[in-house]
Amino acid sequence: MTASPAPRSSKADLRVSTGLSFAAGFVDTATFIALFGLFTAHVTGNFVLIGAELVASSTEGVLAKLLALPAFIAAVAAARLIALALERRGIAPLRWLLTLEAVMLAAFCAAGVAGSPFASADGLAAILTGMLGVLAMGVQNAVARLSLSHLAQTTVMTGNVTQAVIDTVDLLRGALPEGSPARGRLGRMMPAIAAFAAGAVAGAFGVAVLSFWCLLLPVALLAALAASEGA
Repeated sequence: MTASPAPRSSKADLRVSTGLSFAAGFVDTATFIALFGLFTAHVTGNFVLIGAELVASSTEGVLAKLLALPAFIAAVAAARLIALALERRGIAPLRWLLTLEAVMLAAFCAAGVAGSPFASADGLAAILTGMLGVLAMGVQNAVARLSLSHLAQTTVMTGNVTQAVIDTVDLLRGALPEGSPARGRLGRMMPAIAAFAAGAVAGAFGVAVLSFWCLLLPVALLAALAASEGA
């Protein structure tokens, strides 16, 4: 019989979720600037840009945005299968999925450093580099669903902001008594929102100053989060 994974603390989960939110904001913003408007952390933005570019005078970069969806799906599916295999052995998958994301981000960073500056969004080097970023963020989206589903989303902030505003309005009008589940939910949402915003600002300045080398920061962050899971 396999052993059950050790119980987790809510503080540990919140720490990981907040770190992942910062990483997502950082990577998505840096990639958007460096790779001709490609979103890596979520695919919705790419769909919007595809529609916009198809009616524009130029369709440069559409191929990478089209390939982002199957790459994203492949990453989520692989993460799910890895998690299932680990769980069958009584191993909590979070540490290993964080490690996988760190490795993918490191590969993304290396490919970007080797290939930049990219001459075209439709060049093979730019597309392959972008897909490595999409794979890494696909793994992170899976982590949020598989291991941290009780917390705020770490890559797409629209739902988080909407719920946080609703809960804040209810709090200000005195409709949330002490111990209300909504108060706890608000406490889980705000760190993710703030961390994502901070990551987006840091990613913009990072890529402007250091180009793809700036991705070493989220790589180090993911590695630290993975290491803390084994402590």
